[in-house]
Amino acid sequence: MPIPDFQTIMRPLLELVSDGKEHSLAEAREELAGIFKLSDDEQKMLLPSGRQATFTNRVAWAKVYLSQAGALETTRRGHFQITNRGRELLGNAPSRITIKELERFPEFVEFRTPKDHPDEIPHVIEDEGQTPEELLETAYLKFRNNIASELLSRVKGSSAQFFERLVVELLLKMGYGGSRKEAGEAIGKAGDEGIDGIINEDRLGLDVIYIQAKKWEGSVGRPEVQKFVGALHGKRAKKGVFITTSTFSGEAADYVARIEPRVVLIDGHLLAKLMIDFDIGVTPVSMYQTKRIDSDYFLEE
Repeated sequence: MPIPDFQTIMRPLLELVSDGKEHSLAEAREELAGIFKLSDDEQKMLLPSGRQATFTNRVAWAKVYLSQAGALETTRRGHFQITNRGRELLGNAPSRITIKELERFPEFVEFRTPKDHPDEIPHVIEDEGQTPEELLETAYLKFRNNIASELLSRVKGSSAQFFERLVVELLLKMGYGGSRKEAGEAIGKAGDEGIDGIINEDRLGLDVIYIQAKKWEGSVGRPEVQKFVGALHGKRAKKGVFITTSTFSGEAADYVARIEPRVVLIDGHLLAKLMIDFDIGVTPVSMYQTKRIDSDYFLEE
């Protein structure tokens, strides 16, 4: 079943600890996974950043919100138990406890009220059903996808010469090609047998990568990729990269997955992503750093 949002988790979490005993967050997470019948893969599914499991994040925030409402209290690191308010909430709350239900507790309202603008209480989390991390990461991905779309549009509208220079710049930023002069001479120089360039894989030139870099209209199919692979065989090459502003067909992707030499396909979407990752055609504007509590800091010897 789908991973429940953190508000859906709150009532089952309260019910789980309603025995009044001390429980650990890890134990609660395991039992909640069973209650929601989550598979191992669902429990391991990561947030967009890939740094934490989505279910782990949502259980943690369900516990945080219930604690801020006074329904749970921390007994020691990683352990908590229900309070009298939690029992009252469990007895009076509807089948699904939401943020709106918790807002009847002053401590919770204070927790959610921005200190700089006390008249502005954020309701976006309730509307979205996402944890703060999910909201940040979702917003970041939307922003990134918009930038990628605009980047790709501009690349498609550029000249072939500009595209070749872009490929050189990207490969250099990724650590290939040696010097800019060497890389610039390599790309667009070969021009025969379906090969557009040759670039060093490392700065010492111990191995080389053959490149096809083309602006394309429509999907690049298997026949075009086969021509490139044939050219690689003619050079006895072991590695190749096919870069396009368009897309590759499923047949083309299946083909390169089953052959030697090793060929990497970079379509327009991945090209834009790499440009963002390596600051090609984009300029960093702002940096936001998220932090978490360092529990070890508060341990007293």
